[in-house]
Amino acid sequence: MNYYQIIIVFLALGLWITTPVIGVTTYLGGSPQMSAALSGTNEFTPGQDATIQVVVWNSGVNDFKFVTKGTIEQDDLPTTAKMVTIGLAAGNSPVIIKTDPQVVGDIKSQGIANVAIATKITSDATFGEYQLPLTISYTYLSSSDQEAADVLRFNYKQVNETIPITIKIKHQVKIEVLEAVPENLNVGTEGYLNLTIKNIGLEDGRKASVKILRNGASPIIPSDSSVFIGDFPHNSTVTCRYKVAISSEAEKQSYPVDVLVMYENHEGDVVSSAADTIGIPVGGKISFTISSGTVQVEQGSQKVIEVVYQNRGNTIAYNAQARLSVVEPFKSSDDTAYLGDIKPGENATARYQVLVDDSAVVREYAIDTEVRYRDALDNSQVSDPINVPVNVQPRSVPGGLIPLVAIMGAIVLIGIGAGYYLLVIRKKM
Repeated sequence: MNYYQIIIVFLALGLWITTPVIGVTTYLGGSPQMSAALSGTNEFTPGQDATIQVVVWNSGVNDFKFVTKGTIEQDDLPTTAKMVTIGLAAGNSPVIIKTDPQVVGDIKSQGIANVAIATKITSDATFGEYQLPLTISYTYLSSSDQEAADVLRFNYKQVNETIPITIKIKHQVKIEVLEAVPENLNVGTEGYLNLTIKNIGLEDGRKASVKILRNGASPIIPSDSSVFIGDFPHNSTVTCRYKVAISSEAEKQSYPVDVLVMYENHEGDVVSSAADTIGIPVGGKISFTISSGTVQVEQGSQKVIEVVYQNRGNTIAYNAQARLSVVEPFKSSDDTAYLGDIKPGENATARYQVLVDDSAVVREYAIDTEVRYRDALDNSQVSDPINVPVNVQPRSVPGGLIPLVAIMGAIVLIGIGAGYYLLVIRKKM
């Protein structure tokens, strides 16, 4: 027993001798003794969304307990940690802390509190052990003074303790995408994505599969999402090919795709590597333009018109067929034409039989046309509508009509002259 404890004992005895018997229990000395540890696993992998479970307990005990007379009973015990706040920080570890410090209330002697803290292990985390500082903040009753028979002064003390929490980053397959080559990836079509990836992690993956995943609302949608590659040792390289679809709502630009590896680790557990997000360029939708200019027709005529289509995309339109959507004052009994395969920048000519109504107004019209074709994976596609400019001209007078009228007029005049001559001759006779 030290000097301080001897004084406390004599003071307590003095209070007990000089006060009436009330039977009030008083605790002297002692304070909270806080400890913390992880609950569950402390091993995590790079890129993992991890919930770290922390257990905090109070092992503080009171030094002395007295049943005294004439004292005011204490509301709090010296060993109670009041208004406890628990917070975890990353320190120098490759961890992102997502949960703010949490208030868990009072923790009495021998009491326990459990806290779940959401974290993210960074994808570039390396193998090893790391210490995360856990801060425990609380107040406790350090002493109390009875200044009068009915007055008791409490003295509280604020405490901030930091306890290191140790976690371990495990070996893992870690991938690096060395090359990503798109093949016929255009808006609204299907194509292929060829990937070359390397295992730059320290783990040798067994029974591995390389998977590609849609990144959020990305318009690149995998049709074949997994390729089995078997063993995937450290520093090895593999090449995989995937069929993907591109949404018709996409634009000509690059979009993200997530790549990861599912494998069996050295402990026999099936785990996943951290995802690697890569950008994939997507070509624009195949479009066509009319390069033949304005078509000239006449009122009341029937004519075979020629329309020249040019492929303005960056991939081949296979087995293309064009269709002309005629409306009044036009009619057509032959409104489709086969164009064949049209390479980027190439032209193809369609011929349509068009009848122009007699009542057609003399002006320029726009007739809608579209091209139906097959993409590289033999999927049927349809182009956006295109306008074919058609100029209706007035009906022309036939070239031989005027001379014929003149000849007929001359014959009539000759006939009239001959008749008049014969009539005069007869009168003279």
